[in-house]
Amino acid sequence: MIQAIFYARFFPKEGTKIVAQSPPGSIVPVPLPEGTNGPLNRKPCLFDFSVLQEYIIPRKAFCNRFITVNDPDGKYVILGYPVSIPDPRYDRNEFIFNFGLVISCDVVDQIPYERVVRRLAATFAEMEKQDGYLSQDAATRGGAVAVHGYGNGGGRWVDGDGNEMVSMRRPIESLLEIVKEDLNNYGECMIPIDDANTINMKLFPHHVNPPEVKGWHVPVAKMKFADVVDPTWDLTLQRVVAHIDGVSDVRRIALASGVSLELTQLALRHLLYYDTILLLDMFLFGACYAPRPGIHDFIANVGGMVDECANYVCVGPIDPSPSSSNNTGTGAGPSSSSSSSDNYHRLRSVSGSTTFHNHNPSNLSTSASTRHSHLSPFGLGPGGGSDRDPSPYAQHHLSPVHERKPSTSPRNPSSNIHSSSSPPSNKPPPPNGYRISNYMLIRLMTTFCVGKTVAEWLKGHMDSGFDVLRYVDVRRLVQFGVIKGCLYRVHKYVISKQYLAALATGLARPVSPSDTGTGTGKGKSGRGYGEGEMGREHKVAVPGGHYDTYREPGSHGGPGGKGSNSKKMAMMMKASGDPLQKYMDGRHCFDQIMTERNMTDAEIMDKLRNFPVPAGDLTVLYR
Repeated sequence: MIQAIFYARFFPKEGTKIVAQSPPGSIVPVPLPEGTNGPLNRKPCLFDFSVLQEYIIPRKAFCNRFITVNDPDGKYVILGYPVSIPDPRYDRNEFIFNFGLVISCDVVDQIPYERVVRRLAATFAEMEKQDGYLSQDAATRGGAVAVHGYGNGGGRWVDGDGNEMVSMRRPIESLLEIVKEDLNNYGECMIPIDDANTINMKLFPHHVNPPEVKGWHVPVAKMKFADVVDPTWDLTLQRVVAHIDGVSDVRRIALASGVSLELTQLALRHLLYYDTILLLDMFLFGACYAPRPGIHDFIANVGGMVDECANYVCVGPIDPSPSSSNNTGTGAGPSSSSSSSDNYHRLRSVSGSTTFHNHNPSNLSTSASTRHSHLSPFGLGPGGGSDRDPSPYAQHHLSPVHERKPSTSPRNPSSNIHSSSSPPSNKPPPPNGYRISNYMLIRLMTTFCVGKTVAEWLKGHMDSGFDVLRYVDVRRLVQFGVIKGCLYRVHKYVISKQYLAALATGLARPVSPSDTGTGTGKGKSGRGYGEGEMGREHKVAVPGGHYDTYREPGSHGGPGGKGSNSKKMAMMMKASGDPLQKYMDGRHCFDQIMTERNMTDAEIMDKLRNFPVPAGDLTVLYR
């Protein structure tokens, strides 16, 4: 917040003086009106101007630069941009002034105010150069005495001969007052100075540069874009925003919106800069998640976090089938069946918005059609099915199941909750689904660990008697844990010792796809490898993205020969023709490989098992 704003000027005879200030008396005391006998109850100045005046109008070396000055008491910061305009028409051939802002030292982000100071300095410096706006004001026009200023612009004064003069220019005092009030109240101002000049300023919050958006990231909206999207928005941004559903990765969004991947990443980074989206990793049943320290708050239910999680992840409504019967032992709902239709209904979730603080989960579709069928460990989804019936619940695995009363608003967290230990077996499920106990939610969240995939985690709970898919949306549970800081994604990387050695010794270098194209043998070719002392080269095809040169160790003076090295070199050359090779330096996670090569996790692992490298050369790391 702006505490005060002032206009200071250097006079050849008087030195540095405050010409205008707002509020009055904030920088220097205001002279008493004529006819006043007693002292007025005036507020003290914010700081001692006599101590800081040499910094308000500093030496010439510091002019035309942005400066900040702290007052001796450490309460306020003065932001200024002293301007020096050399010209023979001025006394001492120079005109020096400064428009400054006074803000509290508690203000962390001073960059928005710095822009205001720079704009004021640039605007008035240009106006002074054009028609002497500052040097010919009412207070310096041949002994003219200011009478008053008009509120909507203009001023009136009396010159030395007693003639009343009128100007359509807004006085500096009223101008500064409007700037201060508008910026504090509205964060912006648009003030006409005269018929030809207007000051337009706005306090833009300063954000740090957002991280790079990768093709395998999943953007999640933190607000309802449908309520804020305006037809005047950038056309590319409008097309990209329409496909942000919390499930699709950046590459899929680019394909669905018909926008190039680079422009999609740029648009999403723009949204990320203004904190309207957040980036998550792709949800895969083959991925690993591990707890973070923030899980302690989840266990303690700080701020009702567990209740919020239940409202977000519990699945409902569940469509009962005529053949379903309640055999869970706790009256939790219809039993599972092996039909694909029943599996589909298990994955259904309530459509509509739910409360999730600043993160808007209402646009996160959980229908089976949005899931990748190859990611499900049990073949769930359209056309898939489960070949096992889960065991009935054990009482020590699940607290008494709660049913929500039907309400007009879906998933109302304030709805009354009643326990039901043994409801009738033919009773249909409540319209809002079922709410599992806090104990079970905490148990589900705390059993994620390194080295255990989501599929293995899910199978472990189902083997213990809890049918997770019937009552919990696994993807939402994982995303909730990641967003709230309870879980983190454990990424998988592959490392080739042979490839790292080639990179370290200069025998290989990564080649970008733009350098080599994406062909498989036609067009461009890389350099061959040396053979023997003469270093004879052979041309080999180099698909885009892998290292392009191998030389036999013997050709560089090191130990080498025809025997085992020839066999090793043949294997290396065979591997160098595979596009997967460039991802084996330990810096590319499997999500990137899956996105860029359009492969599944299982396909990548199968290809790595058959990769033409020596035994023990490849290592898969989790971190």
